[in-house]
Amino acid sequence: MGMLIKLFFSFLQVGLFSVGGGYAAIPLIQNQIVDTHALLTLAEFTDLITIAEMTPGPISINSATFVGTRIAGPFGAVVCSIACIIPSFIICLTLAKFYYKYRDLGGVKTVLAALRPAVVALIASAGMSILLLGLFNSDSLVLNFDNFRIIEFGLFCVGFFAIRKYKINPIAIIFGTGFIGTIIYFII
Repeated sequence: MGMLIKLFFSFLQVGLFSVGGGYAAIPLIQNQIVDTHALLTLAEFTDLITIAEMTPGPISINSATFVGTRIAGPFGAVVCSIACIIPSFIICLTLAKFYYKYRDLGGVKTVLAALRPAVVALIASAGMSILLLGLFNSDSLVLNFDNFRIIEFGLFCVGFFAIRKYKINPIAIIFGTGFIGTIIYFII
């Protein structure tokens, strides 16, 4: 029961402070689950994010569901998912009422514009953490090039090029690079 309470309050915080959507929630989830409570390792967390990103639905809810299932089974999945949803639900209902009433005020536009850089920074932080873990097997900015993963780097470059140059669907890139990586590691 104590674990469920810990999970509930962890994901309540994630739901409350993840302004900007699911990708902005990733560093908050990492802080709660990996850093603060040490419920998962960073490698397990990265695998979880990969799975959450590949499944349909919002990444923060998928992550909450997967963490809850991994740590406390199906009941943990329900507790984490509800805890992640409650703040957004209440905040959205409240803000929608005030936004429609005051949306033309300059102060409202200023506050929304000021939040954009913070959201971009949170998303960049999450992306950098995953990139460093994927390419260097490290979660810090101290890079050890002895651990550099050339296959993962090659797949990253091919995927990035395909998305930017040919506008290929990111889902196809995820499945394609996953398939190619599996074949390469199966052969090696």
